[in-house]
Amino acid sequence: MMPPVEGGGRLPLNVLHFGRMLRRAGLPVGPGQVIEAQHALLHIDLTRKRDVHAALRAVMATRHEHWDVFDAAFALFWRNPDRNIAESIMAALDGLRRPAEPQKPKAGARRAAEAMGAQSRPKERPRPPEEEQRIEARLVASAEERLRKMDFEAMSEAEIRAARAAIARLTLPLDAVPTRRFRPDPLGPRADLRETLRRSLREGGALVEIARRRRRTRTPPLVALCDISGSMGRYAPILLHFLHAVASTRTRTHTFLFGTRLTNVTRAFRHRDPEAAFQMVSAMVPDWSGGTRIGEAIARFNRDWGRRVLGQGATVLLITDGLDREGGAGLAEAMERLHKSCRRLIWLNPLLRFQGFEPKATGIKAMLPHVDDFRPAHNIDSIAGLVHALSAPQARRKAA
Repeated sequence: MMPPVEGGGRLPLNVLHFGRMLRRAGLPVGPGQVIEAQHALLHIDLTRKRDVHAALRAVMATRHEHWDVFDAAFALFWRNPDRNIAESIMAALDGLRRPAEPQKPKAGARRAAEAMGAQSRPKERPRPPEEEQRIEARLVASAEERLRKMDFEAMSEAEIRAARAAIARLTLPLDAVPTRRFRPDPLGPRADLRETLRRSLREGGALVEIARRRRRTRTPPLVALCDISGSMGRYAPILLHFLHAVASTRTRTHTFLFGTRLTNVTRAFRHRDPEAAFQMVSAMVPDWSGGTRIGEAIARFNRDWGRRVLGQGATVLLITDGLDREGGAGLAEAMERLHKSCRRLIWLNPLLRFQGFEPKATGIKAMLPHVDDFRPAHNIDSIAGLVHALSAPQARRKAA
């Protein structure tokens, strides 16, 4: 049971509901954090809102990327600490319904508002009988299968949100490559004579068991070059959610966006909160939904970034429809250099969704001879197929 707070009244209950709201907004807040928050409030002046905010955030938002969501939730929830929980929620919802001047919301504000709305809704009714549940389960499975095969361009906003959530759950395994270094392993294939002699000297020169070692393996870098021009406007945002999910769980992942110019957004994608990450990306990229200069963008990547990120057997994902505004000028040379600099070059093209697709555009003709794999990227199944292809063993490249 939570300890009472001096002069708290309804404060312990409100702190409990505030923790539930943060959990609905995606923060890892459990009963332990709620109890620690109660203890923290015993040591501050409750009449100073700034001190209450600092104490609760120190306990309930331990990661820097959670601060934006916490600040937005705190501003919504603790508008009047003298009211009970129901009045606080209704007042916050009334404030959300009032028309306000259009301004760019801060990262986490939408998630906090949705969590507040979910907390104020009544509980769901009991489930229907068992026979009706089976019918509903079949309908849900059919809807999920339909969503996986639906083209991103034909989806509604609600279906787009569901597709982003499904893609974010996909994991991207890459086969590890051997390095020059070794690690101790009692079952390793190589004998470690140096370590064996050290053990023998520690034992006074007596014979000891031979130490063994195994070569270290490391996941190769993953580099993504994503086209954000107007023709990719429906596909690029969804694919970027997939790349953000990969960058959040894997090291040595580099992401570049290009339209008329090349922009490195790797640092922004390291932010674990997708909402904050994409707000940073929108501020960094000046040419969203514009024209396309594929050859110039790839040539600049080769010149400025190739040696930095393409070492140790990197895999490159090139996401574009191949429609170059410059008519493919210099594209073949840039693609040839990129292909020779990486271990594997995979081209994801949404145009492959059309049956009978033929590479008639000049840019597509210039790019195709220099890729190892040419795959579609227009629905959830195509992204899942990419994950399966990357986890499979790579075939040896054919000689030119």
